[in-house]
Amino acid sequence: SRLPTAPVDLDTVPFFCLLPPPMKLSLLLGLLPLASGFSPASLSPRALTSLRSDAAASDDAPPAPEPAAPAAPSAYDIFSDPAYVGNSDFRGKRFDFDPLGLAAAYPPFVPWFRECELRHGRTAMIAVLGFIATDFMRLPGEMYSFEAIPKTIDAHDALLKSGPMYQLLIWIGLFDLLVTAPAAKAMGDGFREPGDYGWRWFAPTSKEAFDVKRDAELKNGRLAMCALGGIATQSIVTGHGFPYV
Repeated sequence: SRLPTAPVDLDTVPFFCLLPPPMKLSLLLGLLPLASGFSPASLSPRALTSLRSDAAASDDAPPAPEPAAPAAPSAYDIFSDPAYVGNSDFRGKRFDFDPLGLAAAYPPFVPWFRECELRHGRTAMIAVLGFIATDFMRLPGEMYSFEAIPKTIDAHDALLKSGPMYQLLIWIGLFDLLVTAPAAKAMGDGFREPGDYGWRWFAPTSKEAFDVKRDAELKNGRLAMCALGGIATQSIVTGHGFPYV
């Protein structure tokens, strides 16, 4: 006689248990190749021996030398460039003046620095001449007279009220837009030397004489920039015109 069994809920029985034995055996045999793909591959004794010898050799070998650090690039020395001019004092002796190290920090901007130095030096030379001359003579017109502007140092504020300073600003702005900007672009592209606007009507023909004049222009421009600052300061401090004492 059979033992009494409890009723079975087929919904809770796994699908594999409901299959007949032949189908279970076929399913297991079909899954064996898939399972072998996840097992480590077997190595031959010769391969194992080779691996052990390679590992021992790597332990005994000296460590590989570390790659040498790349050499730091040397700082740019503008004063050692044979094409550089202007590094001499008024005695003619060598004078390398770059206290902030701008040439070494920004080598691509060295031509622009020279362009600015030449432009400011040329402007200062004209300004020194004009500052002194207007203490003795004036342009025609009531707004430029000694009664309207007693001292040259007063001309800036007075001419701002009457308007000529604004005209000067417009003309300088047009010059920078139409001349300075294209010239700076040509200089950056290597088609033009700093400060060269092609105005060489009185320039020497020989290179040696031209280099002497170019060096003189730099030195006189530097002196004029210092002189203009001194003239303006003395004019304000003393309240007098030339000789500003």
